[in-house]
Amino acid sequence: MDKQRLIPLIVATALFMENMDSTVIATSLPAIAADIGTSPLTLKLAITSYLLSLAVFIPASGWTADRFGARMVFAGAVGVFMLGSIGCALSSSVTDFVFARILQGLGGAMMTPVGRLVLLRSVDKSALVNAMAWVTVPALIGPVIGPPLGGFITTYFSWHWIFLINIPIGFLGIFMALKYIDPIKSENPEPFDLYGLVLAGIGLAGIAFGLSVAGLNLLPWTVVASLIAVGSISMTLYVIHARRTGSPVLDFSLLNLSTLRASIIGGFMFRLGVGALPFLLPLLMQVGFGLSPFQSGLVTFASAVGAMGMKTLAARIIRSFGFRNLMTVNAVVSSLFLAACALFTSTTPLLLIMIILVVGGFFRSLQFTAINTVAYAEVEPAQMSRATTLVSVNQQLAISAGVAVGAFSVETTMLLHGASDLSATMFAPAFVVVAVISAASAWFFWQMPDDAGHEISGRKAVEISSRKGAATAAVKAATEGTQDARDQRLG
Repeated sequence: MDKQRLIPLIVATALFMENMDSTVIATSLPAIAADIGTSPLTLKLAITSYLLSLAVFIPASGWTADRFGARMVFAGAVGVFMLGSIGCALSSSVTDFVFARILQGLGGAMMTPVGRLVLLRSVDKSALVNAMAWVTVPALIGPVIGPPLGGFITTYFSWHWIFLINIPIGFLGIFMALKYIDPIKSENPEPFDLYGLVLAGIGLAGIAFGLSVAGLNLLPWTVVASLIAVGSISMTLYVIHARRTGSPVLDFSLLNLSTLRASIIGGFMFRLGVGALPFLLPLLMQVGFGLSPFQSGLVTFASAVGAMGMKTLAARIIRSFGFRNLMTVNAVVSSLFLAACALFTSTTPLLLIMIILVVGGFFRSLQFTAINTVAYAEVEPAQMSRATTLVSVNQQLAISAGVAVGAFSVETTMLLHGASDLSATMFAPAFVVVAVISAASAWFFWQMPDDAGHEISGRKAVEISSRKGAATAAVKAATEGTQDARDQRLG
């Protein structure tokens, strides 16, 4: 297989494992809690230890990859995630489960950003859009098959087996990574910023964990507010520290790059809105409409189907319209489909709901591909590890914030209506709120230069070719050679 496709598929094994793991656990939570002698509420709080572990260790991923080599760190991270999965399967108490999830979080914190770094260092920029699309296709399969597979295994076998699904996939990923990924590492790794890691770890853990439990009634509001406050103070101290060090674990100076800045700020707002969907939609289907978890899963997986359908067209669409135009318009279009969920009622035909979710998933996935790709348009090779770390942290915080905003919106609606029980009508305002936030990201995407990411998308080649009337030159210029060679030809 061509390297431009093989490397993304290898990296995708990590994303598949992570996505499969999270969706399967959500389905099997009551059975796990009953078996180890605790309540689902307590176990849900324990599962958030994975989020804490991610937040603490992600900032160290870039330096670790530079120091020991992205290939070895990626393979090692997959191995650590597998050990955590085995630990979860062998857990007999909440304490065991917490430690196993922390170990999984350590592996996950390295797998995703380092996997993305492997991709960026192995694939030419001209093929980056296609590579990003390929890497997410297997990863999207996890949310599709996770809920029904988890329910089937838990019902007919034992919940322990849901964690062992990762083992053969992990072994395959490690073997393929060591065989086909080049052993690239930095010749002059920067000194490790331990003080910055501690400040950033406390800050990100406090904010991410606080936001993830806000509105879920897992902890008192005073504790949630304290977590977010401590996290915010720690991050403020980190920002001050980062200005004084030459090798910060989170390099905010990269925000001076217009495309990365738009991807970080605009991407955060877009992900915040869309990140609330996996939280709100299953609740609406099950609590509001009275569907079973299996029926709800069959409806909500439609978004992932639409997302997978888009991947084959992403490169062509971005090349035709350019990053700025596409991302600006598509942010609004995607948000309209998100807002359409507010119109769902118990009498809305399930087929219509699924059609809206499929089409909405198509546009949302297109936007994610563009956001994830344009972030690295202006990043130099020496800055890639820092950039991937910053992007990964931003994604994690955005998803946590999305759940918090969605939950807070539902609770506020219930309070204003004086309702004590959750019903379908309580969800409509929440969908509108997150859709507005998501649509507001369009302003940040519009601030990018008109030619943003042209060297990645091939848009520049298309424009020059159309002026000369030579369509074949566009295809050749957009797909052949390195960035420097292509720019020299076009000059």
